[in-house]
Amino acid sequence: MTPFSYHNPTRIEFGPGKENNIGQWLKDDGIENVLLVYGTGSIKNNGLYTRVIESLNLSNIKYDELSGVISNPVLSKVYEGIELARSTNTKAILAVGGGSVIDTAKAIAAGVKSEGDVWEYYLGKSPIQSALPVYTIVTLAAAASEMNGNSVITNEATRQKYSIGSVLLNPRLSIVNPELMQSVSKEYLIYSASDIIAHALETYLTATDHPHFQSRLVESIVKSVIELTDRLIEHPEDYHARAEFAWVSSQALNGLTTSGTGAGNWPNHMIEHALSALFNIPHGAGLSIVVPAWMSWYQSKNKEQFERFAKEVFGKQSAEEGITMLKRWYGTIGTPITLAQAHIPKERIPDIARNAHALAVVWGMGEIYSVQDIEAILEKA
Repeated sequence: MTPFSYHNPTRIEFGPGKENNIGQWLKDDGIENVLLVYGTGSIKNNGLYTRVIESLNLSNIKYDELSGVISNPVLSKVYEGIELARSTNTKAILAVGGGSVIDTAKAIAAGVKSEGDVWEYYLGKSPIQSALPVYTIVTLAAAASEMNGNSVITNEATRQKYSIGSVLLNPRLSIVNPELMQSVSKEYLIYSASDIIAHALETYLTATDHPHFQSRLVESIVKSVIELTDRLIEHPEDYHARAEFAWVSSQALNGLTTSGTGAGNWPNHMIEHALSALFNIPHGAGLSIVVPAWMSWYQSKNKEQFERFAKEVFGKQSAEEGITMLKRWYGTIGTPITLAQAHIPKERIPDIARNAHALAVVWGMGEIYSVQDIEAILEKA
């Protein structure tokens, strides 16, 4: 195994009704006032908002609200949150929602403490030195943002979808109640499944070292996601399947699967970020298009690991068969596997490739993935 450092400071409170304790847990941490960040209203429709507010009031936690966070969250909303948090002397950010809400909360947490423009962090121009503490109540299992220090934001003015990562942005506490995810639509269930699988596969297929334990963790995650997604499509009310799905999601991107694997990289997310920056498609939908195409293009560079994936996940022998089986499963559940299915014209491939390559440069992958390489991958989609 390659030497590594692993530190995950996030406390997870998992199970039904845990959100009712958020006020007391904030009080226990000495937090007196928070900025409550949420989306476009679903938490009000299902009663979660009322329960959170009651819990805050019961513990005398003051709060201000920032609502209206959208999928593929945008920088302008982050700026709005930073201004609000500074004006109210907010001591912590409380995100109630899915990955987009949590990513916005983390960006605000970093931006409040920054003397410059928070977007400079996303451009890789300076490291994060400080951040407000972040607390989360998760309503969608996909991004694992509840258990990592990552945040992805789209600058709508420049059409750049970039990310940051810092242990300072790991939530201090995340509440994961699978009951809050019971109303997730089939559409977003399958996009979530695609997202989780991509998180697991990125370094599994690109890393320089492949400890068997780490590989087995990834294979278990992928197989579990496939089994649980199929079960939830048939039985969306199945709490135990929903609970396992939520926990698997957290494990796919909390730093555990990549520990000791060496220098892997994230080409699928790099390309997908360009897709959703330019066409605003759901992240998971973009990944189910990109991942099989990239796998077909890249497989010869890491043949042994691709063959292992085919054998351990699908019981097949060749790399090609493994890719075909994954692509077939995506098609079966209904998430797109071609650009055409997402209404993205083939003529836009050069635009997508240039956008993705700009991010590749920021991520230190610019020499590995040229514009022409990215175009070749997209041609396979």
